[in-house]
Amino acid sequence: MLTPVITVSYEVKIVFLLLSILEFIVGVLANAFIFLVNLWDIVKRRPLTSCDMVLLSLSTTRLFLHGLLFLDAIQLTHFQQMKDPLNWSYQAILVLWMVTNQANFWLATCLSIHYCCKIVHFSHTTLLCLARCFSKKMPQMLVGVITFSGVCTFLCLWDFFSRSRFMFTTVLLVNNTEKGNPQIHFLYSFLFCNLGSFPPFFCFLACSGMLIVSLQRHLRTMRANSCGSRDPSLEAHIKALNSLVSFLFFYIVAFCAALLSVPLLLLWHSKIGVMVCVAVMAACPSGHAVVLISSSGKLRRTVQTILLRAQSSLKVRAYHKADPRTLC
Repeated sequence: MLTPVITVSYEVKIVFLLLSILEFIVGVLANAFIFLVNLWDIVKRRPLTSCDMVLLSLSTTRLFLHGLLFLDAIQLTHFQQMKDPLNWSYQAILVLWMVTNQANFWLATCLSIHYCCKIVHFSHTTLLCLARCFSKKMPQMLVGVITFSGVCTFLCLWDFFSRSRFMFTTVLLVNNTEKGNPQIHFLYSFLFCNLGSFPPFFCFLACSGMLIVSLQRHLRTMRANSCGSRDPSLEAHIKALNSLVSFLFFYIVAFCAALLSVPLLLLWHSKIGVMVCVAVMAACPSGHAVVLISSSGKLRRTVQTILLRAQSSLKVRAYHKADPRTLC
């Protein structure tokens, strides 16, 4: 039985492509800004904090994410035919997005551990020793996370290419009526590539939960001591939770969009639905990058400096245009 092929109008493709270009530009600018600010400190041989190292790694993976999602958008608008929705190039882009997104989650978990170790006041001796150990070993932890992500990437790509090779061999050796189902193989790859997200997810939730409990205790202490609202510890708690909760929200939204795109693509053959999912997936990393910039004092000061210099430059140009003595 043939599945009806639902075409997408030229206008819808243009709107989706323009939206994808806008999301790509915003995402690349925000994450490239985080990357370049921390890279400039390395060039100037300034010491990077643990938070700066995590943000540098996180922005790097986000740049790859935006590049893959933009390729996905080009694939959807120019090359993909719904009579063959799971061509090899589209599957490869999705698998690379999944493994990059998983590395992104591991790095965000490192950020949650950093916030937890720096902000939460542990009363138990064992937890206090663990917090100090994690705080001192953050560079080594980042190397371990990157190594583990690399191993997961290799396993996922090996699984994907081995299944692709199996499908290619099957097509050559058997009848078209008996050949293997590429949809089932893609679902296997999809599930296999997302298995590695469960450990950082639980660790991320545990760190966020400890920050929430610590914030509640701190608020009770402030009420008991009648402290003012301008408390450094309170502001640190709020900024950390703002970064973590926003990441969790954006990650869940992006993951649900990716999950929804699978039946939209394979079962209902709704190209417009897949385009909406891809647009949502591309907006999430950009949104969290903006939250990180607003929550980081260093990045916020850099933005203010850039804006002040741009404003002064515009004033100087306006002055030269208005003053006729500067025209000679």
